[in-house]
Amino acid sequence: MKRSSSHRALVYARSAAMGCIVLLLLVAGVLSSWSSAHHIVLAKGREHGTMTVTGCGADVCTGPFAPSGQAAARPRVTIEKSVAARRGDSFPVVVKPGTDDVVRTGTPGFLHAWVPLGGALLLAALVIGGGLRLPRIAWGTGVAGATLLVATFIAL
Repeated sequence: MKRSSSHRALVYARSAAMGCIVLLLLVAGVLSSWSSAHHIVLAKGREHGTMTVTGCGADVCTGPFAPSGQAAARPRVTIEKSVAARRGDSFPVVVKPGTDDVVRTGTPGFLHAWVPLGGALLLAALVIGGGLRLPRIAWGTGVAGATLLVATFIAL
């Protein structure tokens, strides 16, 4: 049975739409991750030190900042609340420029910053497998996202 040109156009349009959705998911994941990750990846020249959690609220945890270099000690800095931050915990951080907000550094902080990308990879895998009908690429994308999320869970 011969396919009509309109059917072929519809197939190409569907593939293009699914490709755009995958691209949108991945770009959103990278941009969401980059808002925290760039403080870790591009940390040269920033204030490094250690934060000890003294208390946690609904959204943030607070505690004193002890610098590891020439930076000044701060009596209170805040970090985004995480399941891995409990009262009394100490971990390495970098201060966001011009604020009293800090971001966790090291391998756990790096992986935690990229969690939104891991979720985006999992969602993109569904679209790649179901919409684009590329199962091998979908499996690779899904495994990459799941690996990132599991590694973050283990590291924290």
